[in-house]
Amino acid sequence: METSSVFVALVGRPNVGKSSLTNCLVGEKVAIVTSKPQTTRTRITGVVTKGPVQYVFLDTPGIHKPRTKLGQRMTQASTGSLADVDVCLMLFEPYGELNEAEMTLINQIKESRLPAYGVINKTDTLRQPQDLAVRREELRDLGAFLDVVDISVRENRKCQELFPLLEEYAQPGPHYFPDDAYTDMPEKALVAEIIREKALLNLRDEIPHGIAVTVERFKERPDGNLIDIDVNIYCERKSHKGMIIGKGGLMLKKIASQARVDCEEFLGAKVNLQCWVKVKEDWRDSEFNLNNFGFKV
Repeated sequence: METSSVFVALVGRPNVGKSSLTNCLVGEKVAIVTSKPQTTRTRITGVVTKGPVQYVFLDTPGIHKPRTKLGQRMTQASTGSLADVDVCLMLFEPYGELNEAEMTLINQIKESRLPAYGVINKTDTLRQPQDLAVRREELRDLGAFLDVVDISVRENRKCQELFPLLEEYAQPGPHYFPDDAYTDMPEKALVAEIIREKALLNLRDEIPHGIAVTVERFKERPDGNLIDIDVNIYCERKSHKGMIIGKGGLMLKKIASQARVDCEEFLGAKVNLQCWVKVKEDWRDSEFNLNNFGFKV
């Protein structure tokens, strides 16, 4: 049986549904999802193997005007992904003006002549059915896309119809990942992302975006039924540390408890999760700290 692989970049503005679509297509949770923008910070790989064809999805950070060095690296992760793939899915919402970052990416797609599809997500939010045709025509007129399709990740509508479109760009050759793999992220990285997701969901305003999570210990006990995980949660301000810990430690316990449930589900074992909160002032603008936390250019 002749095998092939297709590498697919998912790009678009923050909170447009890239991570949700990645999880939907993969059938597993490989990317954290919240309603807050800039949830995804690094390029995350989701893998789906359907018979001879392996689909490799690169979920990228939302394109935005960066205000920190971390933001600059996130933008580079998005635009740099276009050089590594066979086809691109650029996601849009049904309404709203296209911003400067989106137009820059659209021009980059045109200049590179990369095969790309415009994908209108969140069609479950349409106010009038005819609005979809208007948006589709607007995106087609940009001249960057082979076609414009519509989906609703929330309702899992038309998502699976993307696979036949993408298969046309599969390149003959061996599969790059085991056929039963669904991501290339190490278990430690997935644990760190789960904890950051729970912090994003539970904390308010700017605090979660100033959080980085590192796994300091990940050790399976000899009987294999329990994994000891020690985690550091870094924030940028002493005042933020108090908010993350919460009165009597309640907020940190809540974050850790929710994270433990998800960790146990994907690791298939009981987890002893210990979390500590530490301060690193303005780490998002420190090249040294960004490198230490794994945000490589």
